[in-house]
Amino acid sequence: MINLPKPAPNDAYGLILNAIDTGIYKPGDRLVESELADRFGVSRTPIREALQRLETQSMLTRDGRSLIVASLNHNQMAELYTVRGALEGLAAELAAQHAAAEEIQVLQDMVDEDRAYLGEPKKLSQANRRFHRQIHLASHNSFLVRQLDLVYRSMALLATTSLAADGRGEVALAEHQSIVDAIRARDGPAASKALREHLSIAFQTRLRIDAGQLED
Repeated sequence: MINLPKPAPNDAYGLILNAIDTGIYKPGDRLVESELADRFGVSRTPIREALQRLETQSMLTRDGRSLIVASLNHNQMAELYTVRGALEGLAAELAAQHAAAEEIQVLQDMVDEDRAYLGEPKKLSQANRRFHRQIHLASHNSFLVRQLDLVYRSMALLATTSLAADGRGEVALAEHQSIVDAIRARDGPAASKALREHLSIAFQTRLRIDAGQLED
């Protein structure tokens, strides 16, 4: 069972953001105030305020008079992975220094349990996010965690997951194991290197997926 934080029933902003994050609404989808209010059982005023907030944060963009879920172009995706690699590398390094033994065991348990999701890209993607967030938390640096939350919010604007590529799930879990091993060994530089290499391979895989879609 993959447990990720869920927004409160009356948190319009959180509900819409979670719907984008979980793929209910994908890049290019149009968001209609009345439909959102009906879906989430929230009045239109907080929905309107949430949409305005998401537009300000560049999660939504205008298409004429309509608001649609934004998408990232090639350069933006490269920029996002550059920032993600730097911040997550730091998180892994700090986790190696500060994570409690119990936190490291939780990371190991996640790697072991996530093998059950091989062949199910959507579930594996959720499990992947849970694993990475656990590393963020294990850094014991609240400022870094907040910055990574912003980065992961933008990751929702990527229409595909690199874990959908053939064989990528199994390799990604092996990479996760290498990260955990380095954290357990209290080797900060090795943990940082393993995580940054993991993201580099994920980025390359995503680029190949996108290139294949352009050829179809």
